[in-house]
Amino acid sequence: MYQEVEASVEDFAVLFEFWKAGEGDEEEVKQAYQKALDKIEEVEFKSTLNQPEDELPAVLQINSGAGGTESQDWAEILLRMYRMYGEKQGWKVTEVDFQEGDGAGIKSATLEFEGPFAYGFLKAESGVHRLVRISPFDSNARRHTSFASVYVYPLIDDTIEIEINPADVKMETSRSGGAGGQNVNKVETKVQLTHIPTGIVVVCQQDRSQLGNRELAMKMLKSRLYEIELQKRNALKDAANSNKKKIEWGSQIRSYVFHPYKMIKDHRTDYEVGNVGPVMDGDLDGFIKAYLMAEKEIQQ
Repeated sequence: MYQEVEASVEDFAVLFEFWKAGEGDEEEVKQAYQKALDKIEEVEFKSTLNQPEDELPAVLQINSGAGGTESQDWAEILLRMYRMYGEKQGWKVTEVDFQEGDGAGIKSATLEFEGPFAYGFLKAESGVHRLVRISPFDSNARRHTSFASVYVYPLIDDTIEIEINPADVKMETSRSGGAGGQNVNKVETKVQLTHIPTGIVVVCQQDRSQLGNRELAMKMLKSRLYEIELQKRNALKDAANSNKKKIEWGSQIRSYVFHPYKMIKDHRTDYEVGNVGPVMDGDLDGFIKAYLMAEKEIQQ
């Protein structure tokens, strides 16, 4: 990557010297300049992904907020957005859990993303997401505000040791079910694990067997505990920089306004767009890049 940047800068420098001597083409110089600039910005952006956990797969959980059907529908819209984002990145996207809403939308869902730096990118999405729109469920066409929370943590591999006392884990089983009642099993293959000391609950119904779901649920539980250790490790750094941050972990990070005007704004970076369609179809690069670059500046 460094060599590509170096070559682009050198190419621009040569063309620029020719142009100054009256022998080069101005448009060609401009193109070389833009290419070098793009390469530099790409490397600067990727340099933000410098933590060991950034390279790991990611687990993303969506939970609807208070408000019943409105928030459940919003949670399902977010689920579609993140699924499309993962597919645009070329990652493998797996639905680990899916809890249907009451009449519409979802109560909660969990996706697993496998691909280069999946956690490094998606960690920017943790927090509360707010929607303002004319409700499709309101016969009086009134404006409603809905909330849903997104929580992202890295999915650890076998090289990271996390010890869990079996006595600290409570396991419950039930029948699996998917969207629209698909893949409903007649046996109890769905697994829910509760880590008693922390109160962490993970649910898995991806596999057709109870054993397979238990193994994946245990891996997810270990990943959640690892993420807690990461937070502890970064606690002092976060405290030192807290006066520079506008929004704390887990609070409202972004507003999606569909009415009376169209706008999506990230409250941590003030990055915003007016064309909401592409964002809802998974075009999150601008928001994620703005967040990671802002975090890099804070750390410096």
